[in-house]
Amino acid sequence: MKMRTPKNKTANGEGGFTLLETAIAFVVMMVGALACSSLFVFSIQNNVGGSERAMSMGVAQQQLEQIRSVNYEDATLTAGTTNFTVNTSGRTYNVQREVVDQTNSNNTPKNLKTITITVTPQAAGPNWTRTPVVLVSYRSTIAAGSYLVTD
Repeated sequence: MKMRTPKNKTANGEGGFTLLETAIAFVVMMVGALACSSLFVFSIQNNVGGSERAMSMGVAQQQLEQIRSVNYEDATLTAGTTNFTVNTSGRTYNVQREVVDQTNSNNTPKNLKTITITVTPQAAGPNWTRTPVVLVSYRSTIAAGSYLVTD
């Protein structure tokens, strides 16, 4: 007597994937691939933002070193705020330099200045890549004299 084979099975008992199973597997793989591609875009943006912040930090350090190289009485260290732009490596940065004279609680001068350098890149891209880098430093005189700091 001859055995009948079911329509969905081959003669040796092995079955294949149906079209529906293949379509579902394809959709699951596409969701995973789209998630990975968005991850790549995000990581590229983070790398660009990190590069901008690193260059901004370099500009801020350069500006701070220039201020450290002048005498305490130099006009560069006059109290006030100065804004200017710096071009480095084909990129433009806004620099704000603020010098503040410190005083004691009785309003006598401390012979101490607070220097704040703020550097903001003018790059294109998301706003978080243009966040400013801020460096704060203190400068005092090495001249002889009484420099009693009281608070």
